[in-house]
Amino acid sequence: MQETLYYMGLDIHKKTIAFCVKDAAGEVIREGTIDSRREAILGFIKELDFAWIGAMEATMFTGFVYDLFDEQGHILQVADPYSIKAIVAAKKKSDRLDARMIADLLRCNLLPETYMPPREIRELRQMLRFRNLLVEQAVRFKNKTSGLLMEAGAEYNKSKLHGKRYFKELLEHLDYVPESVLDLLKMSRSSFEMFDEMQKRLVKGLEEHPHIRERVERLRTIPGVGEIMALTWVLEISDPHRFRKISKAVSYCGLCSAYKESAGKVRRGPLSKQRNANLQTMLVEVANLIPRHNAQLKAVYEEELADGNHGSAIIAVARKLVAYMLAVDKNGKDFEIREVA
Repeated sequence: MQETLYYMGLDIHKKTIAFCVKDAAGEVIREGTIDSRREAILGFIKELDFAWIGAMEATMFTGFVYDLFDEQGHILQVADPYSIKAIVAAKKKSDRLDARMIADLLRCNLLPETYMPPREIRELRQMLRFRNLLVEQAVRFKNKTSGLLMEAGAEYNKSKLHGKRYFKELLEHLDYVPESVLDLLKMSRSSFEMFDEMQKRLVKGLEEHPHIRERVERLRTIPGVGEIMALTWVLEISDPHRFRKISKAVSYCGLCSAYKESAGKVRRGPLSKQRNANLQTMLVEVANLIPRHNAQLKAVYEEELADGNHGSAIIAVARKLVAYMLAVDKNGKDFEIREVA
């Protein structure tokens, strides 16, 4: 006799998790709330003595809950929060109703499932994003150093300011600057060096990680692609084969505009906000510099610039760069230029 299959929806928050279990007919079998603690979740899983499949909405706590269920031999489906909002717009909203809604979407096979990277990739990606935070802090202290000098009316060489030797010599000649400002300058400099050294250690560890080292080295064969761009691509994309078309990867990177069509009229808006923000930022930054090092992308930039403006040309370069990186990552071969006879 075939065992009855039940459908469970989870609405996850910092302190609590609302759950709802329904049968195939949509009747609520069990629902309630549990604490978002490891012990409470493990105890809840052991109480599920029936066949079930479950789903939850993607949040910042998704990875923690997903891994706990995975350790116990259960795979939860993860739903895209943007798509869920597009499918369901309820007048009343609560954790209990959200859990019911997720269970219903799963039961009716309408759940907009999103990709969940492997645990190791997620851990490495967290390290890379933390590195980005360290870089932001280092830049803040660099700017603060310049600001303190300008407020004190001190003259300095902008291009040499952040060099160790020059900065040390500069402080020795600032006898007209108040002692309190000198102390702040020293603190700002030491903070910058600390954050900069930490981010360099993280990048080195990521580059040498055996799980991604080969992919990173292969992507760097593309002229103009550096270590940070390659690391960002590998850890944010995870599995390149999940993108069947280049256009799908371009959309994921946030390099295409929203599409709206009604009554035969098509309207295009600005770049879509539904994207991987980290990857989009890195691609745009690299696209501003890479034409200097890559002849093919320079030609793309100049061709687009002739018909548009600098902004549209940069986006065109970024899209072409996505095509290059996706092809290299999928094929598992170094980048090479194919000459057309």
